[in-house]
Amino acid sequence: MTLVAPARPTGTPLGGPSLAQERKLVTSIPGPKSKALSERKARAVSAGVGIALPVYVAAAGGGVLVDIDGNSLIDLGSGIAVTGVGNSAPRVVEAVAAQLAQFTHTCFTVAPYDSYIEVAEALNRLTPGDHEKRSVLFNSGAEAVENAVKIARHFTGKQAIVAFDHAYHGRTNLTMGLTAKNQPYKSGFGPFAPEVYRAPMSYPLRDGGLDGVVAANRAISQIEKQVGASNLAAIIIEPIQGEGGFIVPAPGFLATLLAWCRANEVVFIADEIQTGFARTGHMFACEFEGIVPDMICTAKGIAGGLPLSAVTGRADIMDSPQAGGLGGTYGGNPLACAAALATIDTYETDNLVERAATLGQIMGDRLTALAAVDSRIIEVRGRGAMTAIEIVDPATGEPDAGLTNRVIAACHAQGVILLGCGTYGNVIRLLPPLSIPDDLLLEGLQVLADALAADSAAA
Repeated sequence: MTLVAPARPTGTPLGGPSLAQERKLVTSIPGPKSKALSERKARAVSAGVGIALPVYVAAAGGGVLVDIDGNSLIDLGSGIAVTGVGNSAPRVVEAVAAQLAQFTHTCFTVAPYDSYIEVAEALNRLTPGDHEKRSVLFNSGAEAVENAVKIARHFTGKQAIVAFDHAYHGRTNLTMGLTAKNQPYKSGFGPFAPEVYRAPMSYPLRDGGLDGVVAANRAISQIEKQVGASNLAAIIIEPIQGEGGFIVPAPGFLATLLAWCRANEVVFIADEIQTGFARTGHMFACEFEGIVPDMICTAKGIAGGLPLSAVTGRADIMDSPQAGGLGGTYGGNPLACAAALATIDTYETDNLVERAATLGQIMGDRLTALAAVDSRIIEVRGRGAMTAIEIVDPATGEPDAGLTNRVIAACHAQGVILLGCGTYGNVIRLLPPLSIPDDLLLEGLQVLADALAADSAAA
């Protein structure tokens, strides 16, 4: 069968790598067409769905998004670390189109198909550790986290779960309970699922540079006193916290927690939803410290922009639920599985792990030089293509969310997509597609530097 791509509407720019890799503004941001759609959005979509930058996208690829007004914006957000291989990456487009022509859905738990198994095999191969593993596929990161908790509870026969300060694990009821930040994620949505506890995170900037082992023992002491290992099914932790502020724990923190879990029959769950799939300069962030989790949750960068998530873990843990205990109508949808296989192939074939490390070096060097002359940037941190700056009032050292928001807004107005994060709202995170050209990334960083300088001059 010969597959023919559907025709594009006249005047619609091509997406993917064919897009010109340039920043170009032909209207103010947002432009008139985007403003008109924003008015329609207000009438049609729940007000609870917020938008960081109200430009409406017509095409995307490489390191740019093109909006319906014809503006070409530098993308330093990747749809929150989703389009690591770039938007409409060629292998992904080809694989999804071919699958679309075959069938779109059967439900794997009704009439299965081979691509689900192939994705599970790839995850079992790629995730840390050479032990026997099993995987199960879902739709979203929050769904993966929910199921990881469900599996851990079933395996251990215990109920309690420990998450950490500054954590973000999702927006469902259980994952809101695991998430630390109240606004906008939790406020007014309780009560939350029971038997969820919180422990202190290693946050070197804000815990006095506490040694990782000492910080872990502080957390363990609190867990033992307030929860008790005999009641604890699992701890769940992001190896580098995402929404919490790109917090990189001090060396030894994760390893000490893992050792305690192993000694106390507690399941160690790594939430690699934002850090996974080449983002940090390793395929998974756990690899920086040689951490081999019992279970690992993945999503975001797994399928080139299609909705897919997974839980991968030790075979004995993953095989403990009864048949029918895991699943879901859309989990491991064949289109998403085709995209995932093509995405994983792209990461490996195009050496995108190494590319992420290179992008991290570029960002780290430029932002460190900027911080050396701007005392408002108190820290540059992250790994690979997951890099952030934390912004404070230099007179007091207190987090400066106001400045952070002004700088992000100024960058948006100049055609650079940046995202904020952090418990205190004072962190700017950079998550460029791994397909972004160096010169485009440097241009985006210069826009950020100019925005900081302009705000300082206006003060």
